[in-house]
Amino acid sequence: MRRARRTNPIRPSVFAWHDVLSESLAGMLQRPGRSALTALGTVLGVGTFVAILGLTATTSSQIDTRFNALSATEVTIEDIGHEQSEFAGLAFPTDADARIERLNGVEHAGVFWPVRLEAEEAVRSSAVVGGGGAQNTTDVVAASPGVLAAAGARLAEGRLYDAYASDQAAPVAVIGTGVADRLGITTLETNPAIFIGNRPFTVIGIVAGTERKADLLLSVVVPRSTAERIWGTPTSGGAKMLVTTSLGAAPQIGHEAPTALRPDHPEYFKVIPPPDPKTLRGQVGDDLNRLFLLLAAICLVIGAVGIANTTLVAVLERTGEIGLRRALGARGRHITVQFLAESGALGALGGLVGTSLGVLTVVLVAVVRDWTPVVHPATAAAAPAIGLATGLVAGLYPAWRAARIQPAEALRR
Repeated sequence: MRRARRTNPIRPSVFAWHDVLSESLAGMLQRPGRSALTALGTVLGVGTFVAILGLTATTSSQIDTRFNALSATEVTIEDIGHEQSEFAGLAFPTDADARIERLNGVEHAGVFWPVRLEAEEAVRSSAVVGGGGAQNTTDVVAASPGVLAAAGARLAEGRLYDAYASDQAAPVAVIGTGVADRLGITTLETNPAIFIGNRPFTVIGIVAGTERKADLLLSVVVPRSTAERIWGTPTSGGAKMLVTTSLGAAPQIGHEAPTALRPDHPEYFKVIPPPDPKTLRGQVGDDLNRLFLLLAAICLVIGAVGIANTTLVAVLERTGEIGLRRALGARGRHITVQFLAESGALGALGGLVGTSLGVLTVVLVAVVRDWTPVVHPATAAAAPAIGLATGLVAGLYPAWRAARIQPAEALRR
């Protein structure tokens, strides 16, 4: 009996990586318009991701610079003499401004406190009660001339009162634009007056903005000497001194100021040094990053949904092609790999284009605003990978759906 010849087993079909890439490229180029629109979601998502992180880093850098310049040059001195002695009275001497300004590194300094008014002493534009729109909530602040200079007041109209007006206890006032609008004062050409109770004060200046002490915009500011003559000095504290210094001089000024003000009782003052800019910058930066990362994630989800939807439509349209490939020996995992490769390639391409557009957006905004663009290298490096991951995740279900199509059913369609 002749021995039966052994037949070689049928080797399973294989799908080489170069075939995967070529077939995926062919599938994308079959419908270039659709492929471009599919990748557009990832372009927008990744571009937004890079632009948001870049702009956040850039603006945080600018915030840090501005914060350092303002906060590191500001010292506040509080009067706590009433806590040390019940007979202390107002601890700040009448020449407090001059004493502090003689210190090396001080630019401006001034004493201020909120004036406590009686119930009938509302700020009005008329002496008649109920006329001219009474403003019972407007604060009155007693301030030496140095306070407005230290606050960086910017005038909309008029001028600030000077040392002469303060020495003469002149009945003049400087108001913010908010107070001027409420009192109906639109110009200083007519020498308008306001009334605190029934006492008239000539408005000599309207402040449009300040670098510090923004609450002055909603207050009526009168000379310190005028407030002392009419309402007296504060009896239970509340008086403070605002000091602006050159950059780097604030710690030294804070150390020297109490002795310069009252060599006999430096303990009557409490110095509030500038806050730590790094801590505040870190808090602001973290809050911005969390918010904008959430927005970028939403954009990426929208892009992923767009890729998944378009890939699923492509699977339905290419059912015949899938059935033919299965009939010729392609396995289900080969179909899965092909569609995953297509969606991943579209995601990676969208990630690259989106990264480029995001970086370009950051640079353009920085150039327009005259800032220094800041884009972390890790962000630019990770963005294309995020696009690739988005494409792969978005293509999982359509690829799984394509792999489950039976050849006979597909060829009948």
